[in-house]
Amino acid sequence: MLLRPFAETDRAAVVALWCEVGLTRPWNDPGKDIDRAVATWPDLFLVAEDAAASGDDDGEGGGSAVVVGTALCGYDGHRGWIYYLAVAPTHQGRGIGRALIAEAESRLEALGCPKAMLMVRRGNEKAHGFYGGSGYAEDEVVTFGKRLIAD
Repeated sequence: MLLRPFAETDRAAVVALWCEVGLTRPWNDPGKDIDRAVATWPDLFLVAEDAAASGDDDGEGGGSAVVVGTALCGYDGHRGWIYYLAVAPTHQGRGIGRALIAEAESRLEALGCPKAMLMVRRGNEKAHGFYGGSGYAEDEVVTFGKRLIAD
C-alpha cells in the first residue's frame, strides 16, 4: 500500500469510493469538495493506493492506481480536521484507515496543529468504534453549520 497526495487522475476513483461507502450527500458535490481541497491544502488530501492491484511498482502513483482509501484534511491555524476518511469495503480490516489517520496526524502536527478533529454522522456506530479505537474521543460540543455556497 502506498499513501500519497491526491492526483487529478484519482478523481473518478475517489468519488466512486466515497459513493460506495456512503459518504456523499445530494446537497454536497464531491467534485467541488475535491476542487476546494486541492486549491487550499493539496498535501493534506491523501489517497491510499493498492500497488499490488495497480501493478504500479515504480512508487510514483497516479497512472493506473487502484485507490482504496482517502483522507481529506484541512488546517485553519487552530484545529486540524479530517474529512472523507474512507476505505474500500474489500480492503477494510487491513490497517489502511489507521495508516491514513496516522499520516494525516503527522502532516497536521508538522504544520503546528495542536488538535485533530473529525465529524461522524449519528448512527454510524462502526465509524464511532473505529475512531474510538484510534484514540479519538467524543467532545462535548454540538456543531452548527450554514451553507454559504450552494453546490
